[in-house]
Amino acid sequence: MAKGQKLKGRIRSVQNTRKITRTMELVSTSKLKRAQDRVIAARPYAEALREVLADLVTPELAERFPLLRRPAPPANGGPTRAAVVLLTSNRGLAGAFNSNLIKEARRRIEALESAGYTVDLHGVGKKGIGFFRYLGRKFALERMDIGDKPTAEHAAEIAEPLIEAYSTGALGSVDLVHARFVSALTTPPVTVRILPVETAAGLPGGGAAGQETDRPARDYILAPNAEAILEQLLPLYVRNAVYRGLVETAAAEHGARRTAMKNATDNAGDILEVLKRTYNRQRQAGITQEIAEIVGGAAALQG
Repeated sequence: MAKGQKLKGRIRSVQNTRKITRTMELVSTSKLKRAQDRVIAARPYAEALREVLADLVTPELAERFPLLRRPAPPANGGPTRAAVVLLTSNRGLAGAFNSNLIKEARRRIEALESAGYTVDLHGVGKKGIGFFRYLGRKFALERMDIGDKPTAEHAAEIAEPLIEAYSTGALGSVDLVHARFVSALTTPPVTVRILPVETAAGLPGGGAAGQETDRPARDYILAPNAEAILEQLLPLYVRNAVYRGLVETAAAEHGARRTAMKNATDNAGDILEVLKRTYNRQRQAGITQEIAEIVGGAAALQG
């Protein structure tokens, strides 16, 4: 009987856990839709901004703007510091979401350090900050107040010190490690170089393959001139890149949590089936044993 009571206790425990995971799955599903809308709204603006920069920047103009210049590596007398901005979530229960981002950040840090850089780590999100604190690594910036509803102001607060440091030559590069939201089931970690500004192939910070694009150039009417426009657009582009990373990471977090909680709910249902089957078999065996004892006792009295 004691074993039966223990099984009933486990069944109640798993049922309560399943209620919690199911509720968390529904909450993440609700939040995911709003976060996904922010991602969809941010992407066209970022792409249009990149296209405008690609059309405006010329090799002559690129030399005048520090945000477009590629400094020499440390071995050749360039800046010895580089920055990595890591975006993670403040909460767990999202499967391997945060651990994958941390692995990507560690990989990038190791690559920069092997190239001779001293890496300044900027952390956004409690999980990433907590991990690197455990390793004894100091942060140049710690932000745990942004949450899953980032704003353009949050992005500006993160980006402005980096823009200033890069403009003065204190930093050789700035990388952003965040989750790319492909779908609720696919949220891979990515590393994006945000400084120097990457505009188009053939320009400083050019395209991934270094090939010319077949997109036709647009005929702009510039007022007052390309240099004055670039002076405003380049910092805006960096801030927007950080904002896009924030909103994509927030959406990816909800997608990963929804998937993890759905798997947990399904697994709890499977465990419940096994526990209930075991409990019923044990109960049936007890009833059968009691009947056999009664029949045996009655036969002994008659005989």
